Amino acid sequence: MNKLLIFLALSLFLHFSTSYAGEADVIKVDAKKLSKNTYHFSVTVFHKDTGWKHYANKWDIIGKEGTILGTRILHHPHVNEQPFTRSLSSVVIPARVKTVIIRAHDSVHKYGGKVITLKLP
Repeated sequence: MNKLLIFLALSLFLHFSTSYAGEADVIKVDAKKLSKNTYHFSVTVFHKDTGWKHYANKWDIIGKEGTILGTRILHHPHVNEQPFTRSLSSVVIPARVKTVIIRAHDSVHKYGGKVITLKLP
């Protein structure tokens, strides 16, 4: 009986420890215009990564109408590096787009954390 209780307690702990990491939040964005329609983005994300089962795994630059203009894949958890900043360069933004939204994604909750809306320089 004690082994069953220990197993159940451990299972619950592992389940809740991954879900308590919450959603990935974008907390800062810097954009620099490189040429007429090309930009460089540096994005700071905060997420309580717990390891490979629950971590921030990408961020997107999207237009107001929902078109994804760029995606930065995050290839590994950042458990001991929070918040963290990663860049994406040579992002082509159509001239008609004046404002973008930057959103983060995590491996459990997908999208849903804080986003930043940015007027392009």
